[in-house]
This record gives sequence, structure tokens and C-alpha cells, in this order.
Amino acid sequence: MIDRNEAFTDEQKNYLQGFLMGSDVSRAVRGLPILSGSSGSNGSNGSSIQVGGQKNLADEMPTGPERIHFEAQNRQLQDGKKLCAEENAKRGKNPLDMWNEMQAHARDGKFPKGTDVFLFKFQGLFYVSPAQNSYMCRLRIPGGILKTGQFRGLADLAEQHAGGYVDVTTRANIQLREIGPSDGVPLLMGLHDLGIINRGSGGDNIRNVTGNPTSGIDPQELIETLPLAREMHHHILNHRELYGLPRKFNIAFEGGSSISSLEDTNDIGFTAVRVSEDKATAEVPAGVHFRLTLGGITGHLDFARDTGILVSPEEAVTVADAIVRVFIEHGDRTDRKKARLKYLLDAWGFEKFIEHVQKKLPFPLRRFALDQCEPAPAADRYGHVGVHPQKQPGLNYIGVVLPVGRLTPDQIRQLSDLSEMFGDRTIRLTVWQNLLLSGIPDERVDEVCRRIEAMGLDWKASNVRGALVACTGNAGCKYAAANTKLHARQIADYLDERIELDSPINIHLTGCHHSCAQHYIGDIGLIATKVDVGDDEDMVEGYHIFIGGGYGRDQGIGREFRTSVTHDQCPIVIQQLLMTYVENRLSPEEQFVDFVRRIELDELRSMCDQTVAVA
Repeated sequence: MIDRNEAFTDEQKNYLQGFLMGSDVSRAVRGLPILSGSSGSNGSNGSSIQVGGQKNLADEMPTGPERIHFEAQNRQLQDGKKLCAEENAKRGKNPLDMWNEMQAHARDGKFPKGTDVFLFKFQGLFYVSPAQNSYMCRLRIPGGILKTGQFRGLADLAEQHAGGYVDVTTRANIQLREIGPSDGVPLLMGLHDLGIINRGSGGDNIRNVTGNPTSGIDPQELIETLPLAREMHHHILNHRELYGLPRKFNIAFEGGSSISSLEDTNDIGFTAVRVSEDKATAEVPAGVHFRLTLGGITGHLDFARDTGILVSPEEAVTVADAIVRVFIEHGDRTDRKKARLKYLLDAWGFEKFIEHVQKKLPFPLRRFALDQCEPAPAADRYGHVGVHPQKQPGLNYIGVVLPVGRLTPDQIRQLSDLSEMFGDRTIRLTVWQNLLLSGIPDERVDEVCRRIEAMGLDWKASNVRGALVACTGNAGCKYAAANTKLHARQIADYLDERIELDSPINIHLTGCHHSCAQHYIGDIGLIATKVDVGDDEDMVEGYHIFIGGGYGRDQGIGREFRTSVTHDQCPIVIQQLLMTYVENRLSPEEQFVDFVRRIELDELRSMCDQTVAVA
């Protein structure tokens, strides 16, 4: 006879347990007997189900802040729906209360299995097998701004507990990779010692809150966003009920700086505008306000849409909290593909959603026509690289170009040294996977630039590297279909030797449909795919290529230009495209995005086919 406990793998056991739990939950909520009779070691009976040590169904619910999530789950069960596996996992145990389990895993040198892989993400640890048999750790750096002491500490942690490098991400954040099973908890402890609390940086939570990297130093900004990003960050950390959402959630504050926060790609975007004295009303006084936008998710082909509502800076965090709570109560917990805020907005419409938000607020939301607002100055598409004057006389910030966002510990320490010797001891990360050194006096700029070059980095807005964005790719992510960081470097190497441009072109490479590198908003965007080369070999890595994406005033989703291009042919295709642009633009002032948008795709393809690439 087969031993039932040995007939299944641990992963299969976890799946079956979650399946039975979901079935029992659904039946118990409807007053039906439980078929399994027991939920294993939790010791439930036929009248209620005990999950994670506490009864949580029809007649008994958690009394703490997590209750709002159980109520939302129960409403969907009562409607005859079935919770997805991730919802059952969160229902089974609170991922914020797993520290002892994580310590046990570290002591035993074990990685998590089954649904614990998902639950560990709530503490910032991602077990990324099979791409790498290791953890990736994602941080929380509100507004992307940290002090040199913290930055230097990350270099030490990368050497002690990770793979000896760090990656800057497209949420002005940092990831550490190649973390062994015994290093996960010590790494988290080291981060907390640095004042970097990354709880909720993964899983179904509000991710790193972004703002403008030049907050407080930008000559054109309408308002500083770092204080609001920090306030939102600490609000999240101190409200447990804001964890365990139906799906991940992004919030950004845009203060009108020269470097955009890309707020229109977020679930909630706050966009600064000015109301003049002659347009002001009793409800909307003159001054700087935020326009509220909702539902951005460019990987699903949607930007955040304007709600017609103005929010004062003092109200912003409270409004964001109310929006998240409506999402908690009514977001889809049965279908992960439809669990983002966009889909709730699509189902309800904006008016119904705003009505629910209003019920949670102690003040009225104010409508104000968009055309009655003075917009902030346009962002500088390439303000994140090179030398730029600050609002403080005699001081500058320098945008440092990082090779596809990656830094060694030695480079981190040298950059920290530069900031401490010549700047304001502040490191400013951007959504373009690079960083800024700020507070550099005029007379020290040349020296700092020379030292940046000496450490193997650059500061100039070179043709391609200054605006090159790539996700982790299949070297570290199981979802990716190609090695995006490697191919990004190959594209840059190829193009820099063969073509010279007036200004950088944003090229974004993303490995999968999650679009972490936001390929749809790049001048040129590539999403990985497997390409059949028509012989007996395995399918090779390649990309679909999109063109003409943009954000802010150039907002738009890129159009598909070429499909299934092998990775080795991508540099040639992009070179032909860029040469066609240079040779056929109306003037040197015509930007690439304007050029490709005014020409029909078929005509542009034909023009590119006639362009001879430089070997």
C-alpha cells in the first residue's frame, strides 16, 4: 500500500491543503458541513474552520486589523466565488507573523516551499528558483532618497549576505540578489539596523512609494514630494490592515520636477498643479494642489486617469488610505489577472468608486476642472543624466549613468565618498535605474565627474546608455524569457560604436508580461519572447519591439514595430530604426517619439528596410 504522505511532494501537499481549505471555507460560510472533516493540525470541526490558530469564518472573525480582509474574502465566498491560492495562503497564516518560521529556515539552511514562497515576499524575501537557487531581497526607500551611511551599509550587506552587487530598480529602489538560505534573516536584520524597513516590499502590498528624485533641489518644482513619500511610507508601515491587498499596489507623488516620478503609471498618482488667484474658489484656494489620478498599469496598456478631483498636500495621504481601503474591500480575490485596481475601476466606473472613497473621508472631495489649473513645467526626458543646476545658488546635481542599474560594493563606497567629500551626503535613486549626487559646488563639478569616470561609471548623456532600462531578466527571474540585462549591454555596445545621436533615446527591455521595465512607455521598448529559428535547435531568446511610447505630456503606449526578433538581430533592427530617424526627421529638434508617431507603421517599416545598417 502507498503511504499517502509519501505519495505527494511537499509542493503538491501544500497545494492540496490550500485547495481543501478553500473548499471548506466556502462551505462553512454558506452553512454547509465541511467535507474534509478536519484541516489537519489546525484541528477544525464541522461548524467552523480554524486557520492559522484562529477561527475566522461565519460565526467568529479576527478582531484585529486583519478583519477587513477576512470580511472581503467572505463576501466573495458568499457570492459563490472561489478564492485564489494566494488568498487561501494569506487566510491560513498571517505573513507578517512568520518571523519565527523564517528564523527556523535560516538556522536549517532551507528555502521556503509551497505557499510559503509567496508569504515570505511580505518580508521582502523572494525565493527566485529556478532562475537562481537563492533569495532576492527588495527594499523600501521612500522617494528613492537615502543617506550615504545607509548606502555604504548596503555595500557591506551585499558582500556579507548577497552576491556582491546591488541593482537599482525602476521604482527608485534597490534589490540584492544571490542570497543564500541562511543569509535571509541576517540580511533583514542588517537592513533594519540601517533604518531600512522593507516589510511589505513584495507580495500583495503597497510597493515602494515614489516621488521626484530632485525633491527639494529642483529649480522648477511646484512642491517637494519627499516629505509626502516618507509620510505615506510610515503610514503603511504602521497600519497592518494595509497589507495583504488583493494584489500589489503603487503610489507616486509628482511635484513638477525636471525628473518625472512617472506618476501616471501608478495605481494612485498625485500630480501637482497650481491654482491662480483669479481661478480660486472658496473650496479651492489659490496655491499648489494635487490632481488625483487612478488606475495606471502600463503593462496592461493603461495610464492613470484623471478623476477631476483636487487634493491639498495635507489631505493626500488620507485620500490614498481611503482609496486603498476601498480596494481592500472590493478588489477581486478570485482571479489574479483581474486583481489590480484598474479592473475594479473598469467594472464600477470612476463615479461609483469615488462615492465609496468619499464615505471613508472626514472631508469632502473637491471637483475642479483641469483647464482651470496651471500645469507644472514639462519634465526633462534626460534630466536624470549629466550636470544640472539646483535651486540652491552655486550647487549642482550630477546624474550618474549605471550599467543597466548594477553597482559593485566598491562603486557604492566611492560614490558615498564623493557625496560626503563634495556633496550633501545624499544618494538620490531614480526610476531610470540610475542615481544622482546632489549638492556639488560649481568649482567641484569637473573633479567629481572625473572621479565618476575613474570608477568605471559615466555621467554624460551618451547615445544609448544614459537612457537604457532593463529588468532583471532570466538570470534572476523565473518569469523572464530572455537575459535582458546582458542583451541591453550588447545593444548599447553595438550602437555606441555605430551611431551618434543628439540626445539619448529611451530603450526599455523587459523580460515578461509583468513589464517591470515598462517597455510600453519607452521610445523603443522590447518585451522578451522565444523565437523559432526554423531548425532543429531549441527556440532562441528574442523580443517583440515597440516604438513611440511616452509619459507625462508625451503620454502614449508604444506600437508594435517588429515581432519575434532574435536577440542578436535586435541591435541591427534598432540601428536601422535610429538611422532612419536621423535621416528623415523634419529637423534636429524633432524628437524620436514625435517622428515615429507621425509616420504610419507600414511606411516606417519600409523606410527601415531600405536603410543599410553600418557593420
